[in-house]
Amino acid sequence: MSDFRRWFLPGATYFITVVSYDRRPILTSDPARKILREAIARTRKTYPFHVFATVLLPDHWHLVLQMPSGQTDYSVRVKSIENRFTRTWLANELGEAKVTGSQAANHERGIWQPRFWEHSVRDELDLERCVDYVHWNPRKHGLVERVRDWPWSSFHRFVTEGQYDACWGGTMPTSIKAKSSWGEP
Repeated sequence: MSDFRRWFLPGATYFITVVSYDRRPILTSDPARKILREAIARTRKTYPFHVFATVLLPDHWHLVLQMPSGQTDYSVRVKSIENRFTRTWLANELGEAKVTGSQAANHERGIWQPRFWEHSVRDELDLERCVDYVHWNPRKHGLVERVRDWPWSSFHRFVTEGQYDACWGGTMPTSIKAKSSWGEP
């Protein structure tokens, strides 16, 4: 039996990593981006939250999610987004990966990994590390030479707001060098 535990803190901020099933590179496709945007918007109507920072890569998604004051269940929000995405993806006959027999018996589909990774943001310095990691991620994975060249990132909003220089990310930010796996292998 697993002793996996999540921390639920009222009004907290969380760094979350969600991975496509079998790391299939589907998430940056045109249909996936549209379906994900719609799933987020629909989920926010039922379960409010704020996406502080985000980056979408072909096989995983990082976000820094801020919960409304007094609310704790970020997990229901992530699962709602995944479920809405999955239903729409399958309804559009966009295919899925083959799942194991036990996963099929549990009605799991081959779109998302069964769990997501989360980290409770502790303070402003930790928030800065998480946001830096989100924005550095396409460069980390060798998808671009310059962070600003990755289109599916909140980095561009942060530049517009004056939080980053457009040339930020030429080298790995020192703020993220000591952090662990960030939910990635």
